[in-house]
Amino acid sequence: MAETTWPGERLIAAARRGDVESITALVSGSHPHVRRFARTLCASPEDAEDAAQEALIILYRKIGTLRASSALASWMFRIVRNECLRRLRRDVPVDLGTADILTDSAEDEALQRLEAGRIAAAIAALPADQRQVLIMRDVQGHSGRMVADALGLSLPAMKSRLHRARAAVHHTLHSAGQ
Repeated sequence: MAETTWPGERLIAAARRGDVESITALVSGSHPHVRRFARTLCASPEDAEDAAQEALIILYRKIGTLRASSALASWMFRIVRNECLRRLRRDVPVDLGTADILTDSAEDEALQRLEAGRIAAAIAALPADQRQVLIMRDVQGHSGRMVADALGLSLPAMKSRLHRARAAVHHTLHSAGQ
């Protein structure tokens, strides 16, 4: 059975300090998660593979810039999302007869990016235990039982953390929007 958790804090910290073996292990350990996420976002399996590879290259090159070890998953998801969007934009043909429509779409896209940024910031602000449950359940799509087992929690404890995480994100988004 494939590993269901992200690499540990010690490994991430060592990689951030530049330890080559730790960086290699981190990239290898992150690969299944990055691929799974890319497959849910990209338009084609080929784009998903390319986006996952690009994200892992960025991880390899820029792991030293990661501010907090606990932010690895959200950082990688953001990189994959951006890479999938870049590939989608590259593949969309531009028809000069629809320039007005594309302008509206660009505005909508900018608003969506702002909203995605607000959501990512709200998730990043969660305590590590809540963020981990929320990402595994709502972003990666794992079943409640799988999340609980992977984190060594009872199902009710996992549901409680998930509820608190969702409520905190909801509160953050709605209080900032007023």
